[in-house]
Amino acid sequence: MQHHQDTGLTRRTFIKTTAAGCALALGGRAWAAQDAYPGKPITLVVPYAPGGQGDVFARVLAERLGTEKKWTVIVENRAGASGAVGSRVVLRAAADGYTLLLGQTGEIAVNQFASKTLGYDPLKEFEPIILIGDSPLVLAVPEKSPYADLQALITAARAKPDALAYASSGTATPGHLAAAALALGTKTRMVHAPYKGAGQAMSDLLGGHVDFFFSSASAVMPHVNAGRLRALAVSSRERLKVLPNVPTVAEVVLPDFQFSLWGGVFAPASTPKPVVEQINAALNAILAEQSVKARFEADGAAVRPNTVAEFDQFVHSEAAKYQKLVQVTGIQVE
Repeated sequence: MQHHQDTGLTRRTFIKTTAAGCALALGGRAWAAQDAYPGKPITLVVPYAPGGQGDVFARVLAERLGTEKKWTVIVENRAGASGAVGSRVVLRAAADGYTLLLGQTGEIAVNQFASKTLGYDPLKEFEPIILIGDSPLVLAVPEKSPYADLQALITAARAKPDALAYASSGTATPGHLAAAALALGTKTRMVHAPYKGAGQAMSDLLGGHVDFFFSSASAVMPHVNAGRLRALAVSSRERLKVLPNVPTVAEVVLPDFQFSLWGGVFAPASTPKPVVEQINAALNAILAEQSVKARFEADGAAVRPNTVAEFDQFVHSEAAKYQKLVQVTGIQVE
């Protein structure tokens, strides 16, 4: 009888030990698989046509990740519906870190409030990974404009409601919202002239067909340097390094004014946290490279290291700001 009990104990001990050993082995394999990320090419979706700021961010990161980390990153442009087409591509993908989004201000922080037909919530369905760059907008006027500074433009707008027109690259884009916030804050009325893209808006600004345009610094700088446009103000809290003599809107009229075109990397929600952290660490290392910082800063984009938690907080604060602005102005897109 005693022998039988010992055998039972031995069998139970053996089963427990074997189960524990299997768990350790499986855990080891799972960790090894995770450690091996990325084990195949990564697709980085840019939800706009080639050539824009987000596309530049994506291609620089893809090239540097290939060189520095030996990661294969394929940049895929999926334009349409103000970023919604490309965003949906990523949302439909497996949450495994192999399909990522280069998301910008509009499709992440604005569209769910300005569109009644978006059909998804970017704040809940995307996992923020890292902020790549943050570009202030530049309020520019034609070289022959009668407005020498921002205060002169505001004074004219107050004197003649609906007489001044401003361009934008489309309804509910950051440039449109910045101009709407300027009008709201200064209690002026100005006419919005939306275009199908920044190129057309810039062309009409250069031709003097509109009075001003809140554009990206990268698009404005060549024309400012050539004397074709005059920069009156920037939309950030601090002055731009590339335009040190141009004041911020906050300095001149509205102390809390801050708008920018930013871009960051996002994954589908529920992507494993260790994978998200690994991507964040790899991209922070790339952003710390002097050549990358110089490349982005030349286009007016501020580059700074940031954690997953810091970027998540930034995204939610931006969304709250735009939600309030859209509610007050009533701005809506189709």
